Amino acid sequence: MKFFVDTADTAAIKELNDLGMVDGVTTNPSLILKSGRDILEVTKEICDMVHGPVSAEVVATESKDMIEEGMKLAKIAPNIAIKVPLTWDGLTACKAFASEGHMVNVTLCFSTAQAILAAKAGATFISPFIGRLDDINLDGMQLIEDIRTVYDNYDFSTQILAASIRSVNHISDAARIGADVITAPPAVIKSMANHPLTDKGLAQFLKDWEATGQKI
Repeated sequence: MKFFVDTADTAAIKELNDLGMVDGVTTNPSLILKSGRDILEVTKEICDMVHGPVSAEVVATESKDMIEEGMKLAKIAPNIAIKVPLTWDGLTACKAFASEGHMVNVTLCFSTAQAILAAKAGATFISPFIGRLDDINLDGMQLIEDIRTVYDNYDFSTQILAASIRSVNHISDAARIGADVITAPPAVIKSMANHPLTDKGLAQFLKDWEATGQKI
C-alpha cells in the first residue's frame, strides 16, 4: 500500500519522507489555506521534496476553466497529479488531462457509480471519502470494498486512493480491503506506531533493566 500525506505542511512532509513513509502528497484548497502560503510556491517545494505524485487541485467549476487551471498546475513539476472534483465538468477535464498524459486525481467520490465514471474517464486515482460518509452514518469502508470489487471485475487501472482518513483503523481496514493508496494527515500516520501494550511492555523492560544496574 502507498502512503500519501494529506497536508501542505512541508516540515511535516519532510519528517515522514526522511523515514521513507511518503509515496506521495495530496493537497486541497483548505490545506493550502491552512499553510498560509502561495499555492504555486508551496506545491513546487513539495514536488522537489517528494518523488511520487503530488495532487494539486483546481478551483474552477466549469470544465474549460478547470482545464486552463490544471495545465498551469501541471507545469509546476512532472510529478503533479491534477486534482478535479467528481462532477460532470470534472470528468470532462479528467479526460482532457489524461489524454495529454497527465496524472489525474478525481476527488470527492461518494459512490461506486461515480468511481466507475472516473475510471472510464481515465483517472489515475479515485478518492473516495471514508470519513465524510461515516459522518452521515453511511459505511465509508464499504464503499472502498465495493469499488475494489468493480475495478477488479473489469481490470480498471485507476488506483483507489482512500481519503478522508480519520483513524488508524481506517488505514488498517483500507489495507485489508485492498485500497491501492491511503492519504492521511501526518498525525494519523504517526499514530500507527502507538499501542498501549507496546508502551506497557517498554515500561516493564526499562524497569527491569534499571534493576540490573548495568549499562550498554
